[in-house]
Amino acid sequence: MKAKAIVLALVAVGVVGAGGYGLYSAGIDQGLKLAAPAQGGTAPAGAAGGTSGGGLVDSATGKKVLYWHDPMVPGQKFDKPGKSPFMDMQLVPVYAEDAGDEGSVSINPRIQQNLGIRTAEVTKANLAAALEAVGSVAYNERDLVMVQARSNGFVERLYVRAPLDAVRKSQPLVQLYVPDWVAAQEEYLSVKRMNGTGAEAFVDAARQRMRLAGMTDDHIRLVETTGKVQARMTLTAPVSGVVAELSVREGMTVMSGAPLFRINGLSTVWVNAEVPENVAAQVRPGNVVEARTPSLPGTVFKGKVSAILPEVDPTTRTLKARVELANSGSQLVPGMFATVNFTPHTRQDVLTVPSEAVIATGKRSVVMIAQGDGRFAPVDVEVGIEVDGKTEIRKGLEAGQKVVVSGQFLIDSEASLKGTITRLGEVPAAAEGDKGGDQLHRGQGKVEVIDKDEIVLSHEPIPSLQWGEMTMGFKLPPQGLPKGIAEGDSVTFEIRPRKDGTYEVTSIGPLGASAASGAKGEMKGGMSMPAAPAGAVK
Repeated sequence: MKAKAIVLALVAVGVVGAGGYGLYSAGIDQGLKLAAPAQGGTAPAGAAGGTSGGGLVDSATGKKVLYWHDPMVPGQKFDKPGKSPFMDMQLVPVYAEDAGDEGSVSINPRIQQNLGIRTAEVTKANLAAALEAVGSVAYNERDLVMVQARSNGFVERLYVRAPLDAVRKSQPLVQLYVPDWVAAQEEYLSVKRMNGTGAEAFVDAARQRMRLAGMTDDHIRLVETTGKVQARMTLTAPVSGVVAELSVREGMTVMSGAPLFRINGLSTVWVNAEVPENVAAQVRPGNVVEARTPSLPGTVFKGKVSAILPEVDPTTRTLKARVELANSGSQLVPGMFATVNFTPHTRQDVLTVPSEAVIATGKRSVVMIAQGDGRFAPVDVEVGIEVDGKTEIRKGLEAGQKVVVSGQFLIDSEASLKGTITRLGEVPAAAEGDKGGDQLHRGQGKVEVIDKDEIVLSHEPIPSLQWGEMTMGFKLPPQGLPKGIAEGDSVTFEIRPRKDGTYEVTSIGPLGASAASGAKGEMKGGMSMPAAPAGAVK
């Protein structure tokens, strides 16, 4: 009956104090005031706060004690055992082998095996990134030749009649009748037949007028050797290739300087390859390349990068690498697709790890290193190129270290369970009492009071939270308690922390049954036990 009275008093205090959380907060504040003198001198009631345990050894366990703390207020440290100024419970020791390095987590070997954790060594290697890009074949604009009319005339005969016709060097293209040449040639022949002093000067002047009329040296020699007027001119192809543009037809009148043909050579061609801008720095003019095209399987074309065009496509975020390829037999024609394999400079003796070991978080890259004895810690790294499943590490690791290549995220979950690290080493400032993140914690105890919307439990120690025995009030599940749960019953339950530092019950059931089979619900806050006579039952 005495215990019953204490429990009923506890419930009354919880109702008056808004679910007990107000008194709990007051208890924390009072405890901090009591513990404050320890920072400068005397500790309260068998405890001294703020300093390390100095290497004391627990006689019961034989382990080295770093300090003592209250699991409800883990940030406050005491250098002696005793009663907590925050809660009606004894301080809990923190051992050196359990605390570990800040930002690291210790995992039992059996748990490591269950998580499927694998490690690999950081090694040095030579890396040559295999970079491929797709592009299309185009004419080599440096092999372009224009054929123009050198004088006014008429098109009498056309030897090449369609665009893209193949032509050979010196092949006839078109025959023109040029009236302006007739007068210049007749004058030259007349002066040449003259005799007397100074006739040679007149011959040179007449020859110069034929040049001014647009006649070539070959045409002038033909007039000189035959002694006849050559009124028609046949234009020939200056290079071998294809007629990329045809601008003349038979019967047309052409003016001096008018373009007649545009001929592109095919001894070399361009491939305009689309290179992603994030790897464009690895491609340089002069780099040797190999190209392949689906239309010619098994054929490899050799070439080199002639230029990187200074323009980024805003849609694809790529730059064009202009690749010049030798085109033996004119096998490559404009418009074909080709895959270009670039061979950037090989990086010598660089640190590498398996690519699966690197976790990209968006703003940074992280790997989990194995420190030995089952300990793991996150490390920020600077990564470089990736080749054949290996990633270059520019900063953050050393050769010979072990990195986790499988189970990294499960290690992080285990770390959250122990409250050591949260999300790969970034430990946020959590509310007091929020130890364990969203991890569920299991316990068992006795139902003391069932109120309208609250249940009071006297529970046994909960190791995952380092809690001792205590009595706490929780909000009932929304769907109510399962049938058969009554005051005085022994039960098992699951709880989880809330952002405000309190805990909530997620499931409850009779002792011996799975807690998950019981009713689900949220816990109202509050550890209703301040340090004083609020009625904690231990």
